[in-house]
Amino acid sequence: MTILIYKYGLSFLWAFIIALFAIPSIINLAYKKRLLDVPNGRNVHQGDIPRLGGLAIFAGFFSSVMIFSDFSTGGGVQYLLAGLILLFFIGLKDDVKPVSAFKKFFVQVLCCCIIMFLGDVRIESFYGLLGVFALDEGLSYLFTFLVLVGLTNSINLIDGVNGLAGTIVVIISVFLGLVLVLYQSPLAIVSFALVGAMIGFLRYNLFSGKIFMGDTGSLVSGFVVSVLAVSTLQIPENEFSPVYVLSVFSLPILDTLRVMIIRTLQGVSPFTPDKRHLHHVLVKSGMSHPRIVTVTILINVVMILSIWLIRDMDIHIQFSVWLAEALLLLAVIWYLDKRYA
Repeated sequence: MTILIYKYGLSFLWAFIIALFAIPSIINLAYKKRLLDVPNGRNVHQGDIPRLGGLAIFAGFFSSVMIFSDFSTGGGVQYLLAGLILLFFIGLKDDVKPVSAFKKFFVQVLCCCIIMFLGDVRIESFYGLLGVFALDEGLSYLFTFLVLVGLTNSINLIDGVNGLAGTIVVIISVFLGLVLVLYQSPLAIVSFALVGAMIGFLRYNLFSGKIFMGDTGSLVSGFVVSVLAVSTLQIPENEFSPVYVLSVFSLPILDTLRVMIIRTLQGVSPFTPDKRHLHHVLVKSGMSHPRIVTVTILINVVMILSIWLIRDMDIHIQFSVWLAEALLLLAVIWYLDKRYA
């Protein structure tokens, strides 16, 4: 176990250093080639900002996992990396020149198929939540696909304020990583590598806003944390229920569902871009970017810890607590949205 702890630390440190030192060169290259994010009606930043931060995140993460992972132990790590290569290139292309939503979705489908059918990473049980235990094989693949695609894109959708998506990814990776470490899952290395790479990126994004992660960063990190979530639910005799995993993704899930439902009720496509996301609402309320990140971190951590502390209780009690917190949060967002409309 001591050796594993050293490996976790080294995987974090390697990814952090690679991302940290890669970003200045990427910023210079982005300005020279004019690969910049130009403000539009939905952006909350001002000025042209490089959007290739995902290059550093991917470089730090990928190299760290390749060096420190033990591929002989299984866990689907190699299939995760194979899928990430596809996502990396489609994300990079979109950051350089916009790619159609269909092409990005098609690549996500390929990545999901790789991790599900070749890596055998899928949700096989609800552990009694809503009275559902083992899932039929076909339903298992379908639900896993929806979870992977949904969570991947939810990270992309909350990437609207400096440091927001990055810090959410760090929180998710840490809390899922704790469970994966506890049960010595091969994917524990993956979670620490992602945390290291993301913190290296946040050094230039959180307060200074010198660079954005772009679609490359959001797609790669979103897919990684979605696979970590499914893998957590696969651990035999896992005392952490699906509600715990749900709580870890509280903000991305609730914000994405809220916005899509509002759009649908207004008679427009749920995928139509607008300024209804949580970070847009908080910006309208007058909050600064650092304060928005702080508030969202506190909300997510409170929702996670509340489920962590009652993990020994019945799964339906856990779900009821999470649902009550979710409804309260949605009510507060609705009030702020109406007040500052």
